[in-house]
Amino acid sequence: MSKHQLVVILDYGSQYTQLITRRVRELGIYSKILPGDVSIARIEELAPKAVILSGGPSSVYDEDAPVLPKRFLEYQKAKQVPVLGICYGMQLLAQSLGGKVKKAPVREYGRMEVMPAGISGLFPKGSSAFQAWMSHGDETSEAPAGFEVVARSQSGSFAAMENPNQKIYGLQFHPEVTHTVGGIQILENFLVNLSGIKPDWNMESILEEQVQAIREKVGPKAAVLCALSGGVDSAVAAVLLHKAVGDRLHCFFVDHGLLRHKEQERVMEMFRTQLHLPVTCLDHSERFLKLLEGVTDPEKKRKIIGAEFIQSFEIAAESIAEKVGHLPEFLVQGTLYPDVIESSPGHKHSMTIKSHHNVGGLPANLRFQLIEPLRELFKDEVRELGKTLGVPQDFLSRHPFPGPGLAVRIIGDITREKLDILRQVDEIFISSLKTSGLYHQIWQAFAVFLPVRTVGVQGDGRTHDHVVALRAVTSSDGMTADWFPLPYPFLAEVSNQICNSVRGVSRVVYDVTSKPPATIEWE
Repeated sequence: MSKHQLVVILDYGSQYTQLITRRVRELGIYSKILPGDVSIARIEELAPKAVILSGGPSSVYDEDAPVLPKRFLEYQKAKQVPVLGICYGMQLLAQSLGGKVKKAPVREYGRMEVMPAGISGLFPKGSSAFQAWMSHGDETSEAPAGFEVVARSQSGSFAAMENPNQKIYGLQFHPEVTHTVGGIQILENFLVNLSGIKPDWNMESILEEQVQAIREKVGPKAAVLCALSGGVDSAVAAVLLHKAVGDRLHCFFVDHGLLRHKEQERVMEMFRTQLHLPVTCLDHSERFLKLLEGVTDPEKKRKIIGAEFIQSFEIAAESIAEKVGHLPEFLVQGTLYPDVIESSPGHKHSMTIKSHHNVGGLPANLRFQLIEPLRELFKDEVRELGKTLGVPQDFLSRHPFPGPGLAVRIIGDITREKLDILRQVDEIFISSLKTSGLYHQIWQAFAVFLPVRTVGVQGDGRTHDHVVALRAVTSSDGMTADWFPLPYPFLAEVSNQICNSVRGVSRVVYDVTSKPPATIEWE
């Protein structure tokens, strides 16, 4: 991605940091998240055209509060790199440049009216008051020398400040959140009008660059092993690799025993007839399930599955060597940017959400060189890339399915009985969504097996059976999500069908939690 003009987002622990990155990319500009304490040498190496400082939960006057990278202001002044601070980022700039930040007399949270005061390149000419999303308990009480306050909140506190001569800007509200009216326009004004960045981020150029990069890395002879899960990410990665290296790509689909109902048969047919990929199926379900016996911790489940996948690839590699005369040197994975962000934030002010099996579960002594052509992309960008590659839309519109499969949808230990129950419940739920025309309105839908038994009445007799949860969310990239308001008649019908058809289930609940505070998957 080095050919694109870059915007660096310095992360100070905000729940919206990934959203800033997405919004910048939506404007056709490549963006990348770095830890707030990254070295100035790393920033200089990347040579960004602009830098955005994220929000965060800290107070700038706390003893261990995150600070700007060492020598950042000297670098900014020397290079004249435009900087935008958002929420905590604005307060950090204010304090670092000689202004004052204090605890706000009234905490501002949620939708608030913001009133532009004076002329600013951040806001359209003639801007009137607009609704913006606030989330802060501190406020800038005194702007640094040379800065002008160009917007205030309805309570009178500073909502925006700037010093155009120094190319430094600050916003106390969050333009990246959809609740801020005209927020995308404000970001575009900063990036395009004030920073002079020309949008050059599009899937056609990314495809061309990735094909070239893959060919340079793999060389003219090496064999490449590709792990397919049946999901969109790994399939798009495989089609991309097939375009780059042709028949030297060897795809394997590993059945780890944690798949949905008839998933193996369905995905193998799809690989052959829709994607035209050469795929071998390895049924290693016995090994995976034996290793997972009695394991209840979700992180341990993910790491076991990740490590065992590597063992499966080692076996696949031996079979390839028998065919082509040498072991494959490369392993392809459909790792996405959110996987990397959630698994390894890389600094103390941002937490690991969960280890993704293809990030947190990889051994240090991996014998393959990894090829992860989607590592810098979000989910919707992968679908767009797949469309550019000619992958059928029906396949691209499939809901995401986690690499660890049903292991992270069974809360507690994994047994064959629970897997069988969950497969039946999930099949009823997903089939009903498709029949009712709701499937394509939803980003992801699935069932969860809960470690709970409740009393029920079935066939005039008392039961003490299992509880399952249904979940359906809308999202654009998986970084944030809202629960989907399924119609009550639909929920009633599905619940009735599950309880009548699936032996062992006597109660169905529906998850109405968004992300944040929850994650999409339960584990």
